Amino acid sequence: MKALVFQGSGKSTWQDVADPAIQDATDAIVRVDTVTICGTDLHILKGDVPEVRPGTVLGHEAVGEIVEVGTSVSAVRPGDRVLVSCITACGSCRFCREGMYGQCRAGGGWILGHLINGTQAEYVRVPYADLSTHVLPGAVDSKDAVLLADIFPTAYEVGVLNGRVRPADTVVVVGAGPIGLAAITTARLFTPEKTIAVDLAPARLEAAKRFGADAVAVAGEEAEQLVADLTQGQGADVVIEAVGVPESFETCTRMVRPGGHVANVGVHGKPATLHLEDLWIKNVTITTGLVDTYSTPTLLRMMAAGRLPTSSLVTHTFPLEAMEEAYDVFSRAADTSALKVVLGGPQHDALTVPTS
Repeated sequence: MKALVFQGSGKSTWQDVADPAIQDATDAIVRVDTVTICGTDLHILKGDVPEVRPGTVLGHEAVGEIVEVGTSVSAVRPGDRVLVSCITACGSCRFCREGMYGQCRAGGGWILGHLINGTQAEYVRVPYADLSTHVLPGAVDSKDAVLLADIFPTAYEVGVLNGRVRPADTVVVVGAGPIGLAAITTARLFTPEKTIAVDLAPARLEAAKRFGADAVAVAGEEAEQLVADLTQGQGADVVIEAVGVPESFETCTRMVRPGGHVANVGVHGKPATLHLEDLWIKNVTITTGLVDTYSTPTLLRMMAAGRLPTSSLVTHTFPLEAMEEAYDVFSRAADTSALKVVLGGPQHDALTVPTS
């Protein structure tokens, strides 16, 4: 089969690799129909995630069809169209029993495209398939559903819920990329008084307005002054960091009010300074987190009911074999105005299932 293979910092190739096979009784093999590229994939290519070894197939988001299951799999069967979650969950370790699937200690957590071969391929092996895949309603389009593999549960859980957004809050989202826009969308479920988007790219600020931001500002002094003006100098109730660079994190801590929340969602590849000399007296809560995807079933029901806009995030579509071109477009978002890039493959040849 063909897959996008990480070759070391700054390098990847679309190439032939071995077909995946069932390794454990809880595995499923999924024929991939739709995938997307995540900002985390770009962090991997930059060398920000050193655990990813050269030779690993990238990607952790997909929609596809089950073609084979292990003997212990009972929730899905061949022929089912499923969403492949970015988080793999055993369901039985301490953290899974507490709903913290991202911290699974039995070979789960974020492993696809990280510690094992991922989804940017024609086929993918999904461990612990019963909890790590979700059967899709027929009315849900694959291009919509794939956005629930990562960005919407991440924005909702790590940003909105960890940040404890409440009615009448002022919410600032720093970074109006896909995660930031999903945070704006899901924050609006809690009827905040004001939602403010901050970014450097004019195209992304315009997108933030379309997704419901009440005000937008260019990152820097302009944004900090706008937040101060709109909150009578108190600061925002919740600030969501959706970039992953030291400057944006420090900006968030300056924008938050006393007693407020900073919810860090961005993947950081470099140290960020925590100014406790200023923050200790403000009773500020700072949260971090890897998504657990416990909200995926809820988000799927909302999508099926038409209550969750997702496809408007998709600005570019490509066939699966155009993976390298899609990466180039997504990595140059400032020039291409790319928000979310989705790839859908043509019909695949049948997978050769090993007989021994």
